[in-house]
Amino acid sequence: MRVGTRAGGRRATLLGTAALVLGLLAGCSSAGTGTGASDVADQGYQSGDGSTTTWAVDERPGPVAVAGTDFEGAAHDVTDWRGDVVVLNTWYAACPPCRAEAPDLVALATDYAEQDVHVLGINGTDAAGAAQAFQRQFEVPYPSLADTDGTAVAALQGTVPVNAVPTTVVLDREGRVAARILGLADASTLRTLVDDLLAEDAP
Repeated sequence: MRVGTRAGGRRATLLGTAALVLGLLAGCSSAGTGTGASDVADQGYQSGDGSTTTWAVDERPGPVAVAGTDFEGAAHDVTDWRGDVVVLNTWYAACPPCRAEAPDLVALATDYAEQDVHVLGINGTDAAGAAQAFQRQFEVPYPSLADTDGTAVAALQGTVPVNAVPTTVVLDREGRVAARILGLADASTLRTLVDDLLAEDAP
């Protein structure tokens, strides 16, 4: 009887562990399968593999219309930047790959500031204090939308899936989606994408 009880206990423990793992996997996958803003904004860090998707000029979705207010209270609307290249980046302060790529995004924004390139962050997780602390730590020169209601991400999701945090979306001069990077953005890849779009004829 003692052996049977011990074996039964082991089986119960294994079943419980399996159920927990399946539950965790289901929770992580929800941000990758949904299309609503909360699928990304409310789930926390979702791992992306850094994969890059590009669209041919005649196949680009959009144009994208993303607008909102940053953590300092200023309004921003990407439609005001038609004719320029726009880099959109979803992030939040405690996200490890967001912190890893921050210096590269800062360098990109600084180096291309006079070349018709705009960088705009989208943060659907943090309160102003956490977001502004991140911006001070990394000396971020570009604004980030305070998107806790998910409006900006929803507008983006309506055109291109945002299945990870961070996700970086690059818009061409017409506001259409030219490229998307899921997860940590490679600096050289991102700069190549921007350079290629700058080389295209302005509309």
